[in-house]
Amino acid sequence: MQESALPSPCYLIDQAKLKANLTILENLRRDTGCKILFAQKAFSSFPFYSMIARYLDGTASCSAYEAQLAHLYFHGENHVCQTAYLPDEMTQLAEICDHITFNSPQQLERYAGLAVAHGCSVGLRINPEYLSQQLDEFDPCAPCSRLGTTAASFPEALAAKIRGLHVHALYEQNADALERLVKAVIDKFGTWLPQMAWLNLGGGHHITREGYQLEKLAAVTEMLQETYNLTVYYEPGEAIVWEAGYFITTVVDLIDNGMPLAILDASAVCHAPDITELRYRPPLIGADKPNVLPYQYRLGGRSCLPEDIFGDYSFDHPLQIGERLVFRDMAINTLTKAKMYTGMPMPAVAVRETDGNCKILRSFDFSDYKNRF
Repeated sequence: MQESALPSPCYLIDQAKLKANLTILENLRRDTGCKILFAQKAFSSFPFYSMIARYLDGTASCSAYEAQLAHLYFHGENHVCQTAYLPDEMTQLAEICDHITFNSPQQLERYAGLAVAHGCSVGLRINPEYLSQQLDEFDPCAPCSRLGTTAASFPEALAAKIRGLHVHALYEQNADALERLVKAVIDKFGTWLPQMAWLNLGGGHHITREGYQLEKLAAVTEMLQETYNLTVYYEPGEAIVWEAGYFITTVVDLIDNGMPLAILDASAVCHAPDITELRYRPPLIGADKPNVLPYQYRLGGRSCLPEDIFGDYSFDHPLQIGERLVFRDMAINTLTKAKMYTGMPMPAVAVRETDGNCKILRSFDFSDYKNRF
């Protein structure tokens, strides 16, 4: 099937780009001896798990459901780190996971014995109180954060149960930010690192992005492993599917209300919520920023929500009803966050295989919406 024959709206995953990203990560594993996990929260599309598993060491989960998905479809280590576990989840998690990381000393004390009894490696999520220059509401190390244990609250009496430390503090950043983060970890928790078997430095590393400082990341990794005799883990999500996805949409109406408005057959709120939640601006093929090209449009979704706006773009021609618009870099946090609020239909999901052929993996209908309730 050609791309032009795909339905609209549709998420399209580019298998060749996904493979190229995974090859960069595989080379990093080989060159440094670190381990790399796939953070499912960015792209928990299990039809691609067997492919991803050939390049990485395992998965990182944020919930019991993600851990179960990894157990079923991904062959590798199964790590889970959740803000708080429920009692009825723990036995199953201990049976299917290799590593279980606790967010607080209280949860560690309550459940570590069960995890150890099942052969799991127990970790503690730490908060080095390092601010990575993000907006406070998105920074896991901001003051009063519920995420991770600070040095002042480190449970010395339980230290013997802890096999590793986990920190997540970065977001779409380069290795210079990683270097500063590691310094903060050593300053706050360096006393405990010699006792650890592993250190998980989380996600937020844009390893596969052009210009990423791979040499610096490798140097930081090797320093930690040689100094403290431990294994360093990374768990990228975005870096794995960076620029590997497209979102196909179609103009269904044109309005003028102070400026030209184009209504698409999709919804930013429902289908690409990072646009409205995190102010993400996806690249659009054939378009540019406002006032660069002659024709200006605000692209809106077709839900009833006022905030359902994809953004303002400029074009070299007037848009027409029925014209297809294709957004780039739309694999990340789209399928995993997509919802059917206001009864908005879900886009189809397709893959562009390495030979250029496109294939629909999944389409949705009214029953998918009805059965949610």
